[in-house]
Amino acid sequence: MLVEAKPILAIETSENLCGACVYFSDDKYFESDVQLKNSHSEKIYEGIDYVIKSAGIQIQDLSHIAVSSGPGSFTGLRIGMSAAKGLAFGASLPIVPVPTFEALALQLCSFLSDGTDFIIANKVKAGEVYFAKFQIKSNSYIFTESLKIIDINDLKSKFNSCLIFGNVKVNHQNMAKINTSTPLPLFVAKWSKLFGKDLLTFNYDYLEPNYLKNFIVKES
Repeated sequence: MLVEAKPILAIETSENLCGACVYFSDDKYFESDVQLKNSHSEKIYEGIDYVIKSAGIQIQDLSHIAVSSGPGSFTGLRIGMSAAKGLAFGASLPIVPVPTFEALALQLCSFLSDGTDFIIANKVKAGEVYFAKFQIKSNSYIFTESLKIIDINDLKSKFNSCLIFGNVKVNHQNMAKINTSTPLPLFVAKWSKLFGKDLLTFNYDYLEPNYLKNFIVKES
């Protein structure tokens, strides 16, 4: 008798999308996605509860929790990471922190052809963007320029013939027409299954989002 692998709970809150997914396989998964700015603290637990109940499981039945770890919104990343830590601690489960841009690159592999070069560029603040450049290779991806923060004025020099994905508003013919600034939670789960084995951790206290830059609290 074939024993079904334990499912994964994935959480995505790095930008406007607030989502959760219980993932068994590509043929069996349960996902909840909400596109609503500043709703993460309210909606993420609703989404998690919905997918857990839809899958007919308990938190303790999971293999691990995968959480999008950034870069992205400071507030969104903290909410997602806090939710993952709370659930993992209560159920004695490990967490896999999933690099947000790499989960999105994996998602793009599902519809871009082999050899395609593409850029992901998301806003940091006025004048700065999170940037990484990839190439599709054998149904996966490789970095051709590593993840970094660059000045928005330097972005145009990176375009060449690449497709451009993300939430940066640029007037360029290769800018993607679909909303792909963040991965679906399904691909956060898939990334953790394919690449996250060495990142599994129970050290919740030392697990922090990847902001790429220091979080500064301004004095009033």
